[in-house]
Amino acid sequence: MQTDASALREALEDTPSVSVRYNPFKPTEWAGEPVPWCALGRYLADRPRFTLDPQLHAGAYYVQEASSMLIEQAYLQGRPAAGPLRVLDLCAAPGGKSGHLASLLPEGSLLVANELDRTRLAVLQENLWKQGRPGVVITHDRTEAFAALPGAFELVLVDAPCSGEGMMRRDPFARAQWSPALVQQCALVQRKILDHAWTALAPGGTLIYSTCTWAPEEDEQQVEELITLTGALPIALELNAEWGMERGPLGVRCYPHRVRGEGFFLSVLRKPGAFHDLVLDAHHAGANSFPELQWLIDPGRWSCTMQEDIAHVVEAAHHAFVQRLMAAVRTAAPGTPALFQKGGEARPHPALALSTALHHEFWPTIDLEHEQALAYLRGESLSTSAARGTALMRYHGLALGWSQGAGKRWNNQWPKPWRIRMQA
Repeated sequence: MQTDASALREALEDTPSVSVRYNPFKPTEWAGEPVPWCALGRYLADRPRFTLDPQLHAGAYYVQEASSMLIEQAYLQGRPAAGPLRVLDLCAAPGGKSGHLASLLPEGSLLVANELDRTRLAVLQENLWKQGRPGVVITHDRTEAFAALPGAFELVLVDAPCSGEGMMRRDPFARAQWSPALVQQCALVQRKILDHAWTALAPGGTLIYSTCTWAPEEDEQQVEELITLTGALPIALELNAEWGMERGPLGVRCYPHRVRGEGFFLSVLRKPGAFHDLVLDAHHAGANSFPELQWLIDPGRWSCTMQEDIAHVVEAAHHAFVQRLMAAVRTAAPGTPALFQKGGEARPHPALALSTALHHEFWPTIDLEHEQALAYLRGESLSTSAARGTALMRYHGLALGWSQGAGKRWNNQWPKPWRIRMQA
């Protein structure tokens, strides 16, 4: 009879599943077998060449490991209220879980996605802007900076940096780097992050803690210590036994020989007390100041006030909070970038094209075939007879980005760092 240990070892040598999570706000045909714990998660039979699919670049779906989609159940069963929420993802890059939360949050919510590492920050921005949801702020600071915002968020996600045991099948580096010392090092970092997360969490709010490791020092022991120090209240998730998760009093574990996914740990906790809105003080944005935070959108068209550099889209209800946030935390984008200045002319930002709040019908549009779309994503210009102004390039009705008219060609405005280099 095969033991659990031998079954796990065998699973770690097997080929990982391929899964994607579709974007409910961008129309596309959903393919694949459902991931049972995620409404728009799908397993794919084979791994396609994702880079050569324009729908990926348009944000119609995100390639995401299936076990990590369990965040959806944590949110649905643990959210503190049914209405709009202020949410913080403290360790957000590359953006899969942030984008997942953004797709689930009610209208009028605000999501703050934080990433300290500048290289990972660029990836986070790209992924969240392609997802296209409004009401998303991106910050890049140490987690302790959020201690200046006590009780500011009703939901906090800590997808903590960890030793990566659960990714050993998918990522050879996870095997190569593992050591007992790494486990202890990660546990110390996680403890500090959880302290800062708890401070930023409002009374009555929900903390979701996750890792992609099985080390108890990084999982249950972290949760147990937090409960001991703060009186945190564990929330037991109701999960279908057929899904294969292992449920314990302090969290849920996923093992690849039981679950169709990779290794994962998840715990959901409630902070005792009743939620009270953050009391704002008189601080200003200071060094984080952007020339323009306001945005206006009427039933017909975008209208942004330009000042010097760039306008950002932020839900009007959150202006005061975002100003307070910027006073405390280094901010990369206090909303969706809308416009930028070039040669004294205001032009739409690439992120605006991808925003689900954009009204396509009020822009000149050019619908591209597959090969044309790939050429655009490689940064190539499009030949034409008479091109003037700015046009929105689309593929299967999905916005990709902008092109600028220059007589007999449309000059490509797809950002250079996002351009694909793979050939068909």
